[in-house]
Amino acid sequence: MAEIPQPPPALPGFASFEAAMDQALAEARSAQSRGEVPVGALLVSDKGVVLAAAHNAPIGASDPTAHAEILAIRRACAAAGNYRLVGAVLVVTLEPCLMCLGAIVQARLAGVVFGAADPKSGALSSCLDGPALPFLNHRFWTVGGVKAEACGALLSDFFRNRRSAAGEEPPCPLDAGRIDRY
Repeated sequence: MAEIPQPPPALPGFASFEAAMDQALAEARSAQSRGEVPVGALLVSDKGVVLAAAHNAPIGASDPTAHAEILAIRRACAAAGNYRLVGAVLVVTLEPCLMCLGAIVQARLAGVVFGAADPKSGALSSCLDGPALPFLNHRFWTVGGVKAEACGALLSDFFRNRRSAAGEEPPCPLDAGRIDRY
């Protein structure tokens, strides 16, 4: 089994991982303004060029696969005219799920930078160590927790407001800090 590569100290074209995450957060806010779960993603080439940006859109697109990561990968592949994005890095506000892990592997991304961990369905470290699965034919690095507080707060606020609008009781204080997804 091939070793998982080490991440670079920063992304080309950005002063820091946090600077790239700021752009993904802007995409997440765009999703929120449309009533979608606020997750945003950015795909950056190995030269520091933003290849694509996207936000969650499964409700508006009537497409359960319209996660921010999938949409960003689709757009970048279409722009590149190639289904492989070798050397590109995904920056996303929430740890990718199992479906998105598959797309990351198939696109041959070099790495993933994510904000908030997803204890319910995170497939990079929280629920599954996806990059280390022995049967995968591609390895990529990950950096988690980048602007995690801001990314997590956006999600928590979204779900708190949604529950409040639906007249649901607030969650138990013992559940504080968990991120409700879907």
